[in-house]
Amino acid sequence: MYIDVHCHLDLCKDIEDAVERARKAGIGAIIANGIDFETNRKILEFSRKFNIVKAALGIYPIDALKMSDKGINEEIDFIRKNKENIVAIGEIGLDFKESDERKKQKETFLKFVNLAKELNKPIIVHSRKAEDECVEILEMAMMKKVVMHCFSGKLKLVRRIAENAWFLSVPGIVNYSAQFQQIVKETPIENLLCETDSPFLHPLREKDNTPENIIFSYKTIAQIKGLSLKEVENKIEKNYKRLFF
Repeated sequence: MYIDVHCHLDLCKDIEDAVERARKAGIGAIIANGIDFETNRKILEFSRKFNIVKAALGIYPIDALKMSDKGINEEIDFIRKNKENIVAIGEIGLDFKESDERKKQKETFLKFVNLAKELNKPIIVHSRKAEDECVEILEMAMMKKVVMHCFSGKLKLVRRIAENAWFLSVPGIVNYSAQFQQIVKETPIENLLCETDSPFLHPLREKDNTPENIIFSYKTIAQIKGLSLKEVENKIEKNYKRLFF
């Protein structure tokens, strides 16, 4: 089966249609990510309604800056109470492009890293313009189960991620992005997963990306690695099962 390990299903225009088209395209799992109080609850609802949708709950770094420490801790408690209903903690991380408020971002990120360790769940990490800092925090925390979502850091960090036995999720824009193509080339397939980040990052530069477009990531990985599409499908599925189950 094909697997989309990171999308924002709540933002897709027609959610039921997006899920059904994904199912028909051979996608067996869609990990929908929450980013705040409201979306975390929507994601849980989707995971109950659609059997191929899996829930990842978290607080996006910029959204966390709008919340009090009390509010963040209450949301962490909510996630803790729903540990049996989720497969990962995400989307969490750091974003130094959208905000230069670094102290609270790092503190909040570490809270969620510690939560993931407590619950024995993988984390799905956002690291925009903060790639070095994210890797350093994760290494210091000795975090084992990590997906670096749409990672745009330097190749030396890509190699470090692989050495830590973490995963890089490859977005559909690898279809035309030389940077992501190079990341795929440098990274062992044992450290790769695929994502759409729907409804963003359409592989054909169009609007309204959906999970069914995950096939573009798989096809490009196959081309770069010199493997058949079926081999990539099997290897990515094995990676997914190793990390999430």
